[in-house]
Amino acid sequence: MSKEQIIEAVKNMTVLELNDLVKAIEEEFGVTAAAPVAMMGGAGAGEAAAEQTEFDLILTSAGSQKIKVIKVVREITGLGLKEAKELVDNTPKPIKEAIAKEEAEELKAKLEEVGAGVEVK
Repeated sequence: MSKEQIIEAVKNMTVLELNDLVKAIEEEFGVTAAAPVAMMGGAGAGEAAAEQTEFDLILTSAGSQKIKVIKVVREITGLGLKEAKELVDNTPKPIKEAIAKEEAEELKAKLEEVGAGVEVK
């Protein structure tokens, strides 16, 4: 299997399938997918936090209107009904990663409208 074929296969996977793949790779090779944390001085760390341009949207709870939350999650992610339900049932879970602050806030508002608990990191 060529590198291009692997990339195509990954492109066609859902968020849940990618999450399972990452876990399997971590277990198989004894590595973690977490980015290394650079040690910086006190002033430098404050500047780095202020410059954050990519944010993750995390679903922390489904709230009381679970069906509406599932519909919004499907709309945002493009997942199928089963995958969206699994994501909503197993909170906290990332819905979208590495998105602009404006998009994160917009999606957060959409989810909060239907009663979901959402966090932007």
